[in-house]
Amino acid sequence: MNLRIIHIIPNLNTGGAERLVLDICNYIYTKEIAHIKLITFHENDNSSLPFHKNISSYYCPSLTSKPKLKINELQWFIDEFKPDIIHTHLWESELLLKKIETKNVLRFSHFHDNMNQLSIKIPKKKVDFTNRYERIIFLKKNRNKFITISKDTLKYAKKVLSKKLSNNINLLPNAINYNCFHSNIKSELKKIKLINVGSLVNKKNQILALEIVKNILQKGFNVELTFLGDGPEKNKLIEYSIKLGIQNRIHFAGIVKNVNEYLWNSNIYLHTATYEPFGLVLIEAMAAGLPVVSLDGKGNRDFINHNENGYIFKEQDPKIFAEVIIKLFENKKLYQEISTNGQKTAEYYNIKSYVHKLLKIYNDSISAIN
Repeated sequence: MNLRIIHIIPNLNTGGAERLVLDICNYIYTKEIAHIKLITFHENDNSSLPFHKNISSYYCPSLTSKPKLKINELQWFIDEFKPDIIHTHLWESELLLKKIETKNVLRFSHFHDNMNQLSIKIPKKKVDFTNRYERIIFLKKNRNKFITISKDTLKYAKKVLSKKLSNNINLLPNAINYNCFHSNIKSELKKIKLINVGSLVNKKNQILALEIVKNILQKGFNVELTFLGDGPEKNKLIEYSIKLGIQNRIHFAGIVKNVNEYLWNSNIYLHTATYEPFGLVLIEAMAAGLPVVSLDGKGNRDFINHNENGYIFKEQDPKIFAEVIIKLFENKKLYQEISTNGQKTAEYYNIKSYVHKLLKIYNDSISAIN
């Protein structure tokens, strides 16, 4: 247990980045393969996890006024822990660590998506100028290593980072706690029980999911759809479901901790996001034995093989989605084949192999500078 590692993420919300970081740290801690700490810094983000510590901190740069800064306690903790590796997740963490002194510490930044703040496009809006300023702060004297989660995020990272930093980029696809989601027990296909997991935001495109349900109903099939998650698009989705006359078929369960149980009680996973940097929830659904029917969001191309372990469509045509969902429902042999192949795919993305690959990247990077 030689390596001393700190992972830093703003909070322990229920997004894919947070779930991945928790799985990484929990596996390392329980297997005792390194000294591990998980730091969050939003206020009141506490848990009973033995490897987690919340240290209220912030760094808010400003183009027009004095930046806001609170880092003393975090700096003290890092100095006392003496990490070999600090691995940051999500943009707020990346900026915060620019104000922390980390001498003789190897830094890793994680591309959980194509970070807009690193875009090289010409600024036009206020947010673009803010992003450009933060990009300058982040890249100044940057010697970080980088983890990307899909071929699409790898391509983006190589585009926005300097040629020198491009040599520090690693591709390591996301992973799940497979045993937590795996199930061989399938709910009976008496009716089509769709599920969609994700924030109710514009890019998740759940409007399309409602139109798919409408098409399935028009073809005479019994169907319902459950949304897990919350967000600003919820009222819009409710109103649209009423307009379509399908409100009794749509369920909003909100943010839940037992996602696996909801998956087990469904029979097809429907994903409609227009952009998906990887799609951790798709792997979770596959592990649960659900055939996945998804819109092409770029990152999910890496593991969905159309008509083999799931379905992936470029066209936002609700009729096409409805047809394949009905085909799965009616053809039990096809359903079982797609389900089994999906579980085999999900097993490949297990957290155990992921952590050992990550530790190898850490150790190889340390060896390269010694």
